[in-house]
Amino acid sequence: MKQLQDYMLLFRMQPSEQQPTQEQVSQMQQQWGTFIGGIASQAKLISTSRLGFEGILINPSLEATNCINISNNQTLMGNMVVKASSLSEASEIAKGCPVLSLGGSVEVRNIIPMQT
Repeated sequence: MKQLQDYMLLFRMQPSEQQPTQEQVSQMQQQWGTFIGGIASQAKLISTSRLGFEGILINPSLEATNCINISNNQTLMGNMVVKASSLSEASEIAKGCPVLSLGGSVEVRNIIPMQT
């Protein structure tokens, strides 16, 4: 059996000023719960985080701007770290992400441990 490695799933979505209805929020929470629960039940979930919509962007000149980075009409919405045997397996896990059905995208990256 191949040793499992850590992979990060980065969730991106187009920001929207339109607030979802309570029913839509409930459906999204159920979809995310099912997605995360399925990964956790396989003992492959390391962590998951949702990001807020407020932030400060610091440029190389150390100037700070009250904003979040939006590129290609999408911003980073959250992340998840999973265990998988390969980038391909981690990508298959990502294909079940609810953000995809909402028009978002998932970037899957291998994690390289920092040397101390």
